[in-house]
Amino acid sequence: MIVINIEKKMRTYAGHQVLKVDNWIETGTITKITGPSGSGKTTLLKIIAGLVQPEKGKISFNGQVWLDTVQKHNLKPQKRNVGFVFQNYALFPNMTVLQHLQYATADAAWIERLLHFGKLETLTKHKPEFLSGGQQQRLAILRALAIKPQLLLMDEPFSALDYDMRSELINDLGKLIKELNATCLIVSHNPNEVEHIATNMIKIA
Repeated sequence: MIVINIEKKMRTYAGHQVLKVDNWIETGTITKITGPSGSGKTTLLKIIAGLVQPEKGKISFNGQVWLDTVQKHNLKPQKRNVGFVFQNYALFPNMTVLQHLQYATADAAWIERLLHFGKLETLTKHKPEFLSGGQQQRLAILRALAIKPQLLLMDEPFSALDYDMRSELINDLGKLIKELNATCLIVSHNPNEVEHIATNMIKIA
């Protein structure tokens, strides 16, 4: 179970506001995170990953405390075993598709399976600049999955994909997450996206 109880001050286009989340999520489930633009959806993912620290709060995962601002405890991001799909992909410009995955894992069989999953088998020697937006987005998803994360955080991960590719990838992703027994949080602005694989929803005002 993930327990999240945090407060974070944010500066937005509408002025200052406070992100408040008090929720718990069963492990092994897929949760969709919704809310208006600027409400703090991306910030929440970064707080869970340990990339941003809130002024106040506590986060625990399966009984392990990741964050406790009262006790001044903040587990390093690399110790949380979190896969993160960033909205801007955050790919390395000098690495090929294959090198991105090899950077994350030495498991050749798993890499081969991921390449097939993301339909990038024929593009292993391509660097990001030679990939389309949809291909870059798929690579970002594969890289996040490469570490076999216990928690997968995805920020608008399907926005650059066409309808058919998006539908197929979401269906396959649901199966893969179940196989890994991972927990997944997906930020999405699309009201109908991932509805059929998500078992929970968190709405941020």
